[in-house]
Amino acid sequence: MTETMAGAAPADDIDLPPVRSPTVLGIRRETWPKILMPSTMGFLGLVLWEVLVSVNAVPHYILPGPLLIARTLWTDWGTLSGSLWITLQITGMALTVAVVLGVALSILFSLSKWVELSFFPYAVILQVTPIVSIAPLIIIWVDNTYLSLLICAWIVAFFPILSNTTTGLNSADHNLRNLFELYGATRWQTLRRLRLPAAMPYFLAGLRISGGLALIGAVVAEFVAGSGGVESGLAYRILESGYRLQIPRMFAALIMISMSGIVIFLAMSLITHLALRRWHESAIKREN
Repeated sequence: MTETMAGAAPADDIDLPPVRSPTVLGIRRETWPKILMPSTMGFLGLVLWEVLVSVNAVPHYILPGPLLIARTLWTDWGTLSGSLWITLQITGMALTVAVVLGVALSILFSLSKWVELSFFPYAVILQVTPIVSIAPLIIIWVDNTYLSLLICAWIVAFFPILSNTTTGLNSADHNLRNLFELYGATRWQTLRRLRLPAAMPYFLAGLRISGGLALIGAVVAEFVAGSGGVESGLAYRILESGYRLQIPRMFAALIMISMSGIVIFLAMSLITHLALRRWHESAIKREN
């Protein structure tokens, strides 16, 4: 039929409902393989580990099985959770200080090329110096154990924030910067309305890296402090368990550290998604 039926709206004016991906138990169907595949492989790996330990009668002080580690994690939760809280406190504080100082220095670098040329090489030197080599000195020089651990963790987490944010601030489109200058925008207006939004994806990428590095720095510093007899977080419990041949407890502490790192990464990834999902190409879901 070549004529439009009477009373029918033209095809261009019809509001079609948005196409939604099918869900299962509230989760998108394409997301399930990302959950099931690694979970299945992890479960099979744990089963194989338990079978090999049981069949070969491996002593628990050499390699405990997953079931024994799980029981130890349950029975020693009171002790391990307190140490975990100390480690997470140091990690969170170190990451916060790294973000504040890193962003502040990045803005300063972006506003003055001379300041960047003068101080950025020292940030690189601070980054490439192994924290294991300077942590004993920091712990000796700083009288407060908590503060010394915080400094060590901050040193490790600081550079990705500084480097990525500085790169992002300098990556704003030059044509847009020229347009801002043409319309008489001040340096602070250009920074707030153009350069900071352009730097946001770079900053969030650095934040995801620094989250894990802050945990690593805290654990390394605790190892150094624990080897000197100073009780602190989970790293001290690992050293203590090794001295007493309590290997299941050592594995339980290691699992807690690993799970903490995974949670930190997922939290940083969620922040990145929420911040960029409505406007940045890296987070917008493509239709094709």
